[in-house]
Parts: sequence; C-alpha cells; structure tokens
Amino acid sequence: MAAFRARVAAAAADAETPYAVRGTARGFELTVDVHSRPPQTHTYRVELRPDERVFTLTDVVRVRDRFQRSVSVGRNVYVVTAVRPDGSGRYRFSSADGHRLIRGVAGELGWREEKPAVLRAARVAGVIGAVVALGTLVALAVVFLGRA
Repeated sequence: MAAFRARVAAAAADAETPYAVRGTARGFELTVDVHSRPPQTHTYRVELRPDERVFTLTDVVRVRDRFQRSVSVGRNVYVVTAVRPDGSGRYRFSSADGHRLIRGVAGELGWREEKPAVLRAARVAGVIGAVVALGTLVALAVVFLGRA
C-alpha cells in the first residue's frame, strides 16, 4: 500500500498539475484545486485491497460557489480551460490526467482496477430502467395494434 502511494506521489510531483497526496485508512487521495468559475476541488479517492492487488478509483468533486456548495461522487471526466489565477497565461486541467497517472502506476505495480460500488449500482439501475422502458413499449404496441 505504501509503495503504491509513494509511486503516485512521485509521479504527481513530476506532473504539471499541482497535486497533493494524502494517506487514508484504506488507501490515499490525490487532490487538486481546479481554478474555474466557480472554484472546485477534484479528489481522486483510491481504495486499495492489497491482498488481492485491487484498487477502486472514485472521483469526488467539491464545487464552492458564493451561495452554495455541492459534492459529486462517481466517475467525472471533464476539462477546464481558464486564465491562470496570477494572469500569466492559460490554465488547463483535465480530470483524465489524474486517472492516467494513477492507472499508470497501478499497471507498473501489477494492480488491477475494480469499478466503485456507486458505478456498479448505476449500471444495474440503467439496465432495470431499460427493461421497464422496453416492457412499456411492448405493452403500448400490443394495445395500439390490438385496436387496428
């Protein structure tokens, strides 16, 4: 576990994006403040199961507006392009860069990724919704074709 976190910290130090790595009880978090309007913090939460050499990667995006705050948990892929806070040029942040950084280290160390529970639950809900929609369409077809 410590080796994985240390390798991610080393890779993050070499990246253009100013990531911060913090250890947690079940893994670590890779965090970056995204200079956007409204400002937000993107955290890549990595949970490790060392016995199985499996990790889960979850995005936690906290948006801070003047009047409200929101948190999004799941898998978020987006790009922000803005002027740097000091006005010295363009700033670009892609959430996919953090995903690639973590997955690259995981691949080098022989770890495999497992989707977080929230994504698996969303997939199940999507399949159930599709089945219900298909059933509704079949029922409507039977009703309308039966009248003809």
